[in-house]
Amino acid sequence: MITATATKIEAILYLKGKPLSLGEIAEYAGCDRATVKEGIIELMDNYAHRDSALEVVETPDGYSLQLRSDFHDLVQTMIPVELGVGALRTLAAIALNNPILQSDLINLRGSGVYQHVPELVELGFVRKRRDSDSRSYSLQVTPKFHQYFQIEELPQILSTNQKEEQLELELELKGVGSRE
Repeated sequence: MITATATKIEAILYLKGKPLSLGEIAEYAGCDRATVKEGIIELMDNYAHRDSALEVVETPDGYSLQLRSDFHDLVQTMIPVELGVGALRTLAAIALNNPILQSDLINLRGSGVYQHVPELVELGFVRKRRDSDSRSYSLQVTPKFHQYFQIEELPQILSTNQKEEQLELELELKGVGSRE
């Protein structure tokens, strides 16, 4: 039988839908880190000993309740995302420059952005907000983007100019000379 603390931690991990540190879980659960650690171990053990599609795992960002990797093919089958090449490249440009103004994205990718952005917002991969400093919208990838493409975090080592040059070089190498 699972303890009330472990059940509460399970609910927290489910509701947050992203990795949480011991400190964050302790704050939400209203208990100390040692109690949380015991609850996490209990949850991990409980999930390991039952035939469940879910598991509790430790990631570099904390603990997470997620679908077992055995079921990732099922997710692709059940919830396929059909993105055209242009929309996928627009999404990559947003992710590499996260966040980016829509006007800058149009300069980088062309007018096809006007069709791609609403599609990416509707699919939940991109968040679109009015930028307070300009008339353009600010675009950024969402946690769903990171979960769907199984990306923990994009490297932030390149400057914006380097990112644009890298993206343009990659597109040229793939034989994509025209903007979509």
